[in-house]
Amino acid sequence: MKSCKPGAGQEIRQTRTWVAMLALAAAGVLSACGGGTQQIDPFVPTRIIALGDEASAITAAGKKYTINGLDATTGLLACAANPNWVQIVAGNFGLVFKECNPTNIATPTGIMYAAAGVKVADVRARLDAHFANGSFGPKDLVTVMAGTNDILELYAQYPAQSSDSLLAEARARGKLLAQQVNRIADANGRVVVAVVPDVGLTPFAVKEAAAKPGSLDRAKFLSSLTEELNLEMTINLKNDGRLIGLVKTNDDGSGGIQTMVKFASGFGFANVTSAACLDAVALTDCTTKTLVTGAAVDTWLWASDVQLSPAGHQRLGSLALVRARNNPF
Repeated sequence: MKSCKPGAGQEIRQTRTWVAMLALAAAGVLSACGGGTQQIDPFVPTRIIALGDEASAITAAGKKYTINGLDATTGLLACAANPNWVQIVAGNFGLVFKECNPTNIATPTGIMYAAAGVKVADVRARLDAHFANGSFGPKDLVTVMAGTNDILELYAQYPAQSSDSLLAEARARGKLLAQQVNRIADANGRVVVAVVPDVGLTPFAVKEAAAKPGSLDRAKFLSSLTEELNLEMTINLKNDGRLIGLVKTNDDGSGGIQTMVKFASGFGFANVTSAACLDAVALTDCTTKTLVTGAAVDTWLWASDVQLSPAGHQRLGSLALVRARNNPF
């Protein structure tokens, strides 16, 4: 079994990173230039469709996989409080999902395909079902973020499977995800796709590294799985600078998750390594009343071992909204 030491593998990864960076730079140039890619009129979607896992999901009961907000008067669930990232994007365009429609809009135009446990293959299946009954149009904004559950599934196979084989499978799943995003773009939909947060920076990774010391740094391996999936997805996206907007969740010029963890206090975070919600409470039942001692909605990055807090969602939502508004859709 090969170890994750610097060498050929690292050189290949660095080369692929540069390819991804060049692809992103090319997209930026296309967005800034003419030739039919300049956004003359602001993009105003009339429908939003969310694809992905827990990070994007709202249950039929209006619950989210983060710290849910409560009504200050009744103490009951307030589904619009502490929004997740897709709610933030939707709300800024005046769109809502039927799963959280507190003002009782007669015909909400948000479609919630995201669900707990979704992996990349499930995104493909969901799209297959969608295309069997319809398509996408130029006023559809489709949000996509998937892969965290794939990374956790692959990580659980170590050491029965070698690290190299698991990294290869992460790349295969990243490529498969890019193919699904491209299918939406080919159908004339407008896509905002976010790379998955670095699983190596989650409370889960912190616990794994502490519990399983050895020659393989568990947190770094989770980061490597994340990086490989994200990079392969990025370099396989169709890069016309018009139909697909990429959200660099982990490291962005204005500060992604990796930057926030590194400079936590500068972003207003008091804790970036622990879960805010009590372990004994299901995440969809986690509220501001079921937090560990000292935890706070606005200053803790993680709600659970792998899911973002509302503060984390605010950051991701802001990055996604900038991409949705600035991409020349």
